[in-house]
Amino acid sequence: MKKILLSLLASLALVSGAARAAEGGVALDKFPTERMTDLAALQHGAKLFVNYCLNCHSAAFMRYNRLRDIGLTDEQIKANLAFPTANVGDMMKASIDPKQAKEWFGATPPDLTVVARSRASHSGTGADYLYTYLRTYYRDDTKATGWNNLAFPSVGMPHALWELQGQRVAQFAEERDPHDHAKTVHVFKGFEQVSPGKMSPTEFDGAVADLVAFMQWMGEPQQNYRVRLGVWVLIFLGFFTLIAWRLNAAFWKDIK
Repeated sequence: MKKILLSLLASLALVSGAARAAEGGVALDKFPTERMTDLAALQHGAKLFVNYCLNCHSAAFMRYNRLRDIGLTDEQIKANLAFPTANVGDMMKASIDPKQAKEWFGATPPDLTVVARSRASHSGTGADYLYTYLRTYYRDDTKATGWNNLAFPSVGMPHALWELQGQRVAQFAEERDPHDHAKTVHVFKGFEQVSPGKMSPTEFDGAVADLVAFMQWMGEPQQNYRVRLGVWVLIFLGFFTLIAWRLNAAFWKDIK
């Protein structure tokens, strides 16, 4: 039993370490969940996804016509979101040639249909991770793409939203390791804006929140309906429990 417990603890430590490494050790910012019930935010997020993500990344498990669920008509989808050669009933596939993508980036960009669900960890939800990741890019001339990321150090993907956010550099400082004073650690101190973007910082954060909301919705389109249905189920169970309790009391009163 002792060996089994030690093995379980070791496994948990490895999983935790891998999760922290994947997130770059940075604390995740909280995604504003109210965007999930805002159709205007979801529609704006869909527009951003098509314009900035779908060129390289597919959402091959999602059809364009499923966007009806967020209040869009087939005409709006065809005119504003679908590629000219795509039909409304087609899957949302990237326009880039996979062979060219692998040659340019070293690997084929992953499908993003369920990325918001796959990135969940002990540190936060997948939406928290994406919200932090898309907002913590910075210029780094030592990298092949010229970009780096706090949430995903040495990321292979360049900053797709840099025109909206502008260009920033990260400020780091060497400080003594609190656990070993003989060593120093690289500590992040903040960002310095090098050139402005098309959006203010507040506007950019809002746009990223809309984009992440759409990606979260895309991973589970029935999520909002499931939550609403769950509330009614709990209300029914509470009401039924009350009735069952009173019936039980009425049945046993003469016997007692």
